[in-house]
Amino acid sequence: MLLAVDVGNTNVVFAMFEGEAMRTRWRIATDPRRTGDEYAVWLLQLMQIEGLSRSDVSAMIVCSVVPRARHNLEVLAQKYFGVDPLFAGEGAAAWPFPIRVDEPRSLGADRAVNALAAHAKYAGDLIVIDFGTATTFDVVDTDGAYRGGIIAPGINLSLDALVSNTAKLPRIAIEQPRSSSVIGTNTEDQMLIGVFWGYVAMMEGLIARIRAEIGRPAKVIATGGLAVLFDQHSDIFDAVDGDLTLQGLAMLAARAAD
Repeated sequence: MLLAVDVGNTNVVFAMFEGEAMRTRWRIATDPRRTGDEYAVWLLQLMQIEGLSRSDVSAMIVCSVVPRARHNLEVLAQKYFGVDPLFAGEGAAAWPFPIRVDEPRSLGADRAVNALAAHAKYAGDLIVIDFGTATTFDVVDTDGAYRGGIIAPGINLSLDALVSNTAKLPRIAIEQPRSSSVIGTNTEDQMLIGVFWGYVAMMEGLIARIRAEIGRPAKVIATGGLAVLFDQHSDIFDAVDGDLTLQGLAMLAARAAD
């Protein structure tokens, strides 16, 4: 089985794959100081609960935007599973598509993996929106090439900045505003309107500009935890694919094994 690891700025997600099918996944808060031994104590217990053992892991692939986590994940792979991990974008797991930007090496591994998976699953020109610590928009040409994109502050990051830098605004949960009106009559509703509908307006505006620049129709594929919330209350997305990054890692690992 393949152990796929997606290391983000906020969370690390571990997933077990049998071929192309994901069997299970687990999530832990990102901490670059966490050692390989600490990962193992946590992960091996969860594997046992699912009826899995360390001998079931025959390969491991890592997609990381946190360089300091690399060594500890290498220790986890080698010490506890007896495998040398693949790192997305490197060696046998190099990107199998052109990256048409000024500095290809600067492209985040998670965004490249999303581009790979989206092109494999959806036809035509694509705009991939990933709701993470940052909200990223990535443009994938119909031939699978990565064309470029946009980085915007993540919705949680925006809300944290708003609350942290004001004296009286309360901390609120991110949800759909309680009314369809965009004129709030209390502080909480006004904040929800600003965050929720403000984000919808930003996405609609940027998507329209990207499509106009491409000059062709482009499907919008969304991934990340908040994609479902926005999908329920708008018609921005053509598809919501919550496991896009992990599926891309499995595809990349399969290519590397051929």
